[in-house]
Amino acid sequence: MAEKSRGTTLTIFAILFTLIAISNFLKPFHLFPNDGFVLLGTKLSGTANAIAGPLFGTIILLYAYAIWAMRKFALPIAYSFVLCVILNMVMFTMKNHETRSLPTINIVVGIGVPLAAAIVLSRRSADLT
Repeated sequence: MAEKSRGTTLTIFAILFTLIAISNFLKPFHLFPNDGFVLLGTKLSGTANAIAGPLFGTIILLYAYAIWAMRKFALPIAYSFVLCVILNMVMFTMKNHETRSLPTINIVVGIGVPLAAAIVLSRRSADLT
């Protein structure tokens, strides 16, 4: 059976998610001033940050691999990732609405990229192995 091509769009998504995973792996090192993994709307620090960043980095790296290899398990990860991002942004906004708000670009890109990836994967679900 001939292997189906991933295509340019899914290749770009796989690369983007790999970069996101790398940034999550780097969160515990505080390479940037306000660095920290945000979980359920709360920016983590210390041990929680050192565990959550790499843990979610591993999951996102697995997602990037699933897209790259056109595996069926990419779909449930895609749907879960979209829900997690939306939940995280809503909770962050609720918890920090008086002190800081998310820039519009963060909301558009933060939700748009995972949602677009999930939509493209859904449309290509017949090609997933």
